[in-house]
Amino acid sequence: MHLTQLTAISPVDGRYHGRTNELQQYFSEFGLIRYRVIVEVEYFIALVEAGVGPLSSFPVDRIADLRGICSNFSEADAQWIKDSEKITNHDVKAVEYFLKDRLSQLGLDAYVEFIHFGLTSQDINNTSVPLSIKEAMLEVYLPLIQKVIDRLKVLKNEWKDVSMLAHTHGQPASPTRLGKEIQVFSERLEIQLAQLKNVPYSAKFGGATGNFNAHFVAFPERNWVEFANNFVNEKLGLSRSQTTTQIEHYDNLAAMFDNLKRINTIILDLNRDMWTYISMDYFKQRLKEGEIGSSAMPHKVNPIDFENSEGNIGIANALFEHLAAKLPVSRLQRDLTDSTVLRTIGMPFAHTLISFKSTLNGLDKLLLNEQAFVDDLEDNWAVVAEAIQTILRREGFQKPYEALKGLTRKNERVTKDSVHAFIDTLEVSSALKSELKMVTPHNYTGIQLVQ
Repeated sequence: MHLTQLTAISPVDGRYHGRTNELQQYFSEFGLIRYRVIVEVEYFIALVEAGVGPLSSFPVDRIADLRGICSNFSEADAQWIKDSEKITNHDVKAVEYFLKDRLSQLGLDAYVEFIHFGLTSQDINNTSVPLSIKEAMLEVYLPLIQKVIDRLKVLKNEWKDVSMLAHTHGQPASPTRLGKEIQVFSERLEIQLAQLKNVPYSAKFGGATGNFNAHFVAFPERNWVEFANNFVNEKLGLSRSQTTTQIEHYDNLAAMFDNLKRINTIILDLNRDMWTYISMDYFKQRLKEGEIGSSAMPHKVNPIDFENSEGNIGIANALFEHLAAKLPVSRLQRDLTDSTVLRTIGMPFAHTLISFKSTLNGLDKLLLNEQAFVDDLEDNWAVVAEAIQTILRREGFQKPYEALKGLTRKNERVTKDSVHAFIDTLEVSSALKSELKMVTPHNYTGIQLVQ
């Protein structure tokens, strides 16, 4: 079989390709190769600008030609590198040979040996990968999670005055407002997003075992730490880890993955609440023309978007958890286990994208069933017992909790009439009785927290 959306093993590249294809330029094999080329070229240009050895005579008007290799990088170029890798059996060395070939084509043969000068492959991998993650985060992930937050903010304002019965432990509890319950999620997401934005995009750049051995032996008069810090921090926009082995220690990357997992968990929590509210008939769902809710039962409109999102979050979080636990651990100065694991980074991001888009679809389908909220509150007058006993406490009434307990725990339904009849039996003033009778399940909703 040829690889198509129908034959792809992973649903990310098959069924869900249309929801994840914007990640291809960052996390595909092509994307990884392209970022390696970018780092190699920018490193070479940094050496030129620093005037290292023979590069002091490099024609600076040719720097634009070097950057053109990156801006014009094509699938054919990536295939050239893959074909070379079949011979070298080393992916980064194949990139080096590609760039040397391109420099020769540009008539710059005298400088080809300064491609990949003094580096090990991880100096390229451990800058290329965080650079790809940073750009994917800025250009794809952050706009999408912000879209989820913004949608929740719209809904919280639309529904800020909708009184609803709360449920704690699955039982009727003190009423709340629907908008506030939505704000719980938008606020949680904003807090975690702020933390996520503070995690550095750390990168390793320091030679074979992190000590600039090759750089120093060739040009001992150079301040290579300063050079590397400037290159990684200023040129690439990353954060250079100062003391490393052959590889980045990945601690900050693990922190990022843990943070992404927490955000996903909040979305999962939202999904389950929305699913439950739909099952309680608090929401109907809008169907698109021609859409079928159930293959067998015409009356059903299943909450498939929230379920789809929940399932994809489970996969994403399992992968994020493994990445966060595995990557910071490496034998001595380096083993190869991080290399194969890093190639899967696009997978949890892809499943996360699918989940966010599914949640947005689900939210956009919601139709408020206001009568269900009203009926549920009216059927649960027992929840005003808290309000009554608290007012009675204020007035110094003896054992108000115990008095209300007797009313609410009888094996009979508590109604407006039974609550008011109970109030009439209390030995309190007429004014206090009137105050108590003003409390209903519909208005006992506390402070308005959505502004």
